[in-house]
Amino acid sequence: MNDYQMMVDAYKEAGGDDVFADSEVAHLVLERDKILGMHAVEGLEVEADKISNDTVKVKVTIKEGYKIKNPVHMCFGVLPKEGRQKIEMKVEVQKDAQVEVRADCVFPNAVQVEHIMDAVINIAAGGSYIYKEHHFHGDNGGVEVIAKSDINVESYGKLVTKFDLLKGRVGKIDFDYEANIAEHGTVEMLARISGQQDDLVKIREAAHLKGESARGILDSKIALKDQAEAEIYNELTADAAEAMGHVDCTEIIKDQAIARAIPIVDVRHPEAKVTHEAAIGSVDSTQLQTLMARGLDEEEASEVIIQGLLND
Repeated sequence: MNDYQMMVDAYKEAGGDDVFADSEVAHLVLERDKILGMHAVEGLEVEADKISNDTVKVKVTIKEGYKIKNPVHMCFGVLPKEGRQKIEMKVEVQKDAQVEVRADCVFPNAVQVEHIMDAVINIAAGGSYIYKEHHFHGDNGGVEVIAKSDINVESYGKLVTKFDLLKGRVGKIDFDYEANIAEHGTVEMLARISGQQDDLVKIREAAHLKGESARGILDSKIALKDQAEAEIYNELTADAAEAMGHVDCTEIIKDQAIARAIPIVDVRHPEAKVTHEAAIGSVDSTQLQTLMARGLDEEEASEVIIQGLLND
């Protein structure tokens, strides 16, 4: 079996769709620094080049006015137990263009694997970029993910990012996302993560609502058990009239897990408004008792509640 087929199989095992043979669906498949598959569609340009060992430079351009019909699928990963993958990503969404990207990052056998993503995302006026990222790390906890994104959203533009890692081990995650939003632009950053054993999660998501009537939502939901730890920084700044946003961080802990939530709300205009909510604690006792009364044991009931939170 060749590397391409192995990556596709790992992608499917992680819950990905069988789309790589569809000529109407754009895709990119990378295993470490190997470009295994690449396909574009009208209105979308994808360039990928290996620039050094373990490093690939990727540029994605959505041309002005184009609305890409089908989600673009990206599959990144490392198949062996050990390895390193660094992706330097640049995304250009031109004026009034729209695209949704579904990225699956798969490390099924990882014992000592490093995955680094350094992204620059520019969304022009009226453009829309929806990025849904799903991770599968296997059961060994041997993955370290370091991701940084610098994001610029121009007037009436839209950015949505959603990250989830709900099965298997996290290992170590360190995210740093920063977005600047112009007038009437919107940003939503969502994270859903389940950590266990000695997993470590560190997330910083920051949005600056710089333009009039800009909108922002930062929403993190984290579940931890065993000795897992998480530290979540959500920063939302409103600089202009009618700029509005909300920060929401919910963390459920069990056993000896440790969770920290640091919401930072910074309002710099009298006509702007930002709200925040942070909650850290155990599983809701009323919900737990209700499910146990229906025949589930405590562990099963807790898992149902946690999955409900993470899939919200």
